[in-house]
Amino acid sequence: MRYVEEFRDPKAAKGVLAAIARVACEIGATREEPVRIMEICGGHTHAIFRYGLDKLVHEGIEFIHGPGCPVCVLPMSRVDECVEIAERPGVIFTTFGDAMRVPGSRKSLMQAKADGCDIRMVYSPLDALELARRNPDREVVFFGLGFETTTPSTALTIQQAARERIGNFTVFCNHITVPPPIKALLDDPHMKLDGFVGPGHVSMVIGIHPYDFIARDYGKPIVVAGFEPLDLLQSVLMVLEQIRDGRAEVENQYARVVPEHGNPVSLAAIAEVYEERPSFEWRGLGEIDASGLRIREAYRAYDAEAKFGIGYAVVRAKVDEPEGCACGAVMTGRIKPTACPQFGRGCTPDMPLGALMVSSEGACAAYWTYGGARVASETEPAE
Repeated sequence: MRYVEEFRDPKAAKGVLAAIARVACEIGATREEPVRIMEICGGHTHAIFRYGLDKLVHEGIEFIHGPGCPVCVLPMSRVDECVEIAERPGVIFTTFGDAMRVPGSRKSLMQAKADGCDIRMVYSPLDALELARRNPDREVVFFGLGFETTTPSTALTIQQAARERIGNFTVFCNHITVPPPIKALLDDPHMKLDGFVGPGHVSMVIGIHPYDFIARDYGKPIVVAGFEPLDLLQSVLMVLEQIRDGRAEVENQYARVVPEHGNPVSLAAIAEVYEERPSFEWRGLGEIDASGLRIREAYRAYDAEAKFGIGYAVVRAKVDEPEGCACGAVMTGRIKPTACPQFGRGCTPDMPLGALMVSSEGACAAYWTYGGARVASETEPAE
């Protein structure tokens, strides 16, 4: 594992931190407020807190946590629909483990499983397809969830199901895309952001050019980053250097993994199986145009929304967040998790009110995991 160790080398990290401090001081000489850098990806949020990078960087830098957790941004109504499908007779509902404990307005999938529903955790959509092969008398539904990172695997699985003509397999499609919510945040006059650390895994699929609008139209730098400590520190330094130099560009720190134009095989599968939804509801951001994907007509036989008559095919009343839950404000970077009045009090990993506390990419889970009860006890609830 020497290769990984190189990205965690303390001596190298000290050198990058010193460079960050120098550039931050140069920027600070011309401004009073801190440099606000949003890490879009929830995986980056966890890495920042796992390695204590928020404490190590210069005090003139503030990390803002973005909406890069696909489980967290789903509205509660979509969780309710998962439960509704799972409660139907003859259904085997399959999902990634992250989504099991996300609360709906009535119950979570974990609670529905405890109530007798046949809900199974899988590691990939191919596991769900195999369940459909083995249970031809049952309807197997896969909870298709995630950004562009997981979208190709679901698309390829649907293609495989079509080739084998497996008629008892469908996908409840909740795949979403990263660029539209970034634009929504940039259009928000109350959001003050100086630059972005871009998502590494998403960019591995789509490349770096879908972010061109951030630099071109909004004049903000963005650096696509890896997930090791030195990856993130170097990316922060690259963002700061752009700000200091008056530049706004899309740069690729994670070039060892992220190709400039993305993965052509993955992009082709996505294009064949999916099309844009006119709009999709995001928790904390509301409806965002062209930010979600749905299954094309050619593969409609594998669309759970069409088969079960749910989802965006049905007009439903909006489901409000639990009282006092500030998931939307946390997820869009308006407040830190500890400013939520429920953090560590009414909302803990054992009894969560919101998805951000239970998802492995949620900001609240990051604060709790790497700060724990100490963080909660030292934090006064927000007014």
